[in-house]
Amino acid sequence: MATADTSTTRERITRDDLEAKFRELEGGAREQVASARSTAITAGIIGLVILLLLAFLLGRRRGKLRSTVVEIRRV
Repeated sequence: MATADTSTTRERITRDDLEAKFRELEGGAREQVASARSTAITAGIIGLVILLLLAFLLGRRRGKLRSTVVEIRRV
């Protein structure tokens, strides 16, 4: 069983190589976070508008059912 000496055939990984790769990965992660944050904010705003519209319509309906109509006539 012959083993090849891999340290002589491969190039050494330097600190600069590691830092460059980490920066590349960090940049991609930041882009994904920014995109997800944008989507979450948009979804939150849409949900809030729907909730406010629903509360308005239900309150309006309840007000019509519970309100008394007073009619004033001149004699």
